[in-house]
Amino acid sequence: MILVSSCLAGLEVRYNGTHSLNNKISKLVEENKAVTICPELLGGFSTPREPAEIVGGEGEDVLDGRAKVVEKSGKDVTELYIKGAYATLEKAIKINATTVVLKESSPSCGSSMIYNGNFKGEKIVGNGVTSALLKRNGFQVISEEQLAEDNF
Repeated sequence: MILVSSCLAGLEVRYNGTHSLNNKISKLVEENKAVTICPELLGGFSTPREPAEIVGGEGEDVLDGRAKVVEKSGKDVTELYIKGAYATLEKAIKINATTVVLKESSPSCGSSMIYNGNFKGEKIVGNGVTSALLKRNGFQVISEEQLAEDNF
């Protein structure tokens, strides 16, 4: 079973109330080969919500207490991101996920690139909080961009 970001399956759960539909992922969900998840909603956020970025590092640093997740207004929302990451990990274990496909660049879901914390659209190499936790626990985490290279 594959665990996928809800927004990639066409659900309007992104911070701005939109989706990032990926037809390949939508097809996997329709065929019951994939289950959707949104770590931010599991963490307690609603849609829409204020944009957030990791400040002071990347997902690994957030999990280790060396960085935080902050909304554009400056509000620290680290705990909600960590809560959502652990809820996602529980779901991945429960469904025995073989692969997890998460939305690139997100402070939760980025698996190779995230925004750098200055809210100017600049990216750095790194994992989001959920991706970092899943990788620590042995899950294969890829982005929708990498999915195109794999055969599912």
